[in-house]
Amino acid sequence: MGEFINFLGNNLADFWTYTGFANATPGHLIMILVGLFFIYLAVAKEFEPMLLIPIGFGILIGNIPFNTEAGLNVGIYEEGSVLNILYQGVTSGWYPPLIFLGIGAMTDFSALISNPKLLLIGAAAQFGIFGAYMIAMAIGFEPSEAGAIAIIGGADGPTAIFLSSKLAPSLMGAIAVSAYSYMALVPVIQPPIMRMLTTEKERLMRMPTPRKVSHTEKVIFPIVGLLLTCFLVPSGLPLLGMLFFGNLLKESGVTRRLAETARGPLIDTITILLGVTVGASTQASEFLTMDSVLIFALGALSFIIATTSGVLFVKLFNLILPKHKRINPLIGNAGVSAVPDSARISQNVGLEYDPTNYLLMHAMGPNVAGVIGSAVAAGILLGFLM
Repeated sequence: MGEFINFLGNNLADFWTYTGFANATPGHLIMILVGLFFIYLAVAKEFEPMLLIPIGFGILIGNIPFNTEAGLNVGIYEEGSVLNILYQGVTSGWYPPLIFLGIGAMTDFSALISNPKLLLIGAAAQFGIFGAYMIAMAIGFEPSEAGAIAIIGGADGPTAIFLSSKLAPSLMGAIAVSAYSYMALVPVIQPPIMRMLTTEKERLMRMPTPRKVSHTEKVIFPIVGLLLTCFLVPSGLPLLGMLFFGNLLKESGVTRRLAETARGPLIDTITILLGVTVGASTQASEFLTMDSVLIFALGALSFIIATTSGVLFVKLFNLILPKHKRINPLIGNAGVSAVPDSARISQNVGLEYDPTNYLLMHAMGPNVAGVIGSAVAAGILLGFLM
């Protein structure tokens, strides 16, 4: 009987060493609280639930403690594990182009085609990227790391993942979570900046109704857009190529099934896989570092610079535009590529001051230009820093 009790006790002791309770650290508990907070924001506040729920639950998955010496082969950083195989879509950079395919298939570029000067607002908002790059370099990050961190200012999660997978794989988890966090916080961050930088007269400004865009123009746009942007920045081809291809599927009118697949089941599947694996990559031992704290701070700064640059550019641009063609500065925030959230913010802030002034159709111009602009900026950084 004594031998049996000793045998049972030894087995229970061995079992205990495999449990999460025995292997938990304060870092794991901190990250689990972060994951729960993300889920709370998604459910209670409806901040980007399609992103924050997969990422938040992924953080829980990635921070279940286990004995790394036991050879369980279940962690995201363990070669050959299921999570590691799924994570290769992030580390190899093939999830982001598929996301861009879906974005292209669901995006209407009519606002930009009808008023091409709105492209300049999307370009101006990219100052956030290059401003953050210089600051990151100044505080000690390597050029490749600074470039990967700076792209957070574009408010484009897939682009941030794509660029960081090439330039700074060791920082990719922090960069990806930071980028998606600030995308979700667009309704919190942008409105105060917009109100601070504009006068009441500017907020009440009305813009002329956009002209109707023909079907031919919509079909030609992705072809011309691909040739112009990728001849200029060939390194942006994986993202820009798939973006414009998806848009051609949508606008051609003869590939409806392909377009519906790209903007429906395909992008939903990839979003789930990307969100969960990015969340799981925040394993406490890899994620809780001073670099992660600096990345979040730089991400916030780059996002603020991008929003500010967009609004101030419109105010300066209006000085040379004829009065009847002037642009409401409230759509300057939409130059960041958080589609369509930042365009909705332009609309919502505008309606606060004039319930009949609908800015959404105008804000979508710089918003989709921001998607193109962030991909071009990523291509430029990739070309210079690889």
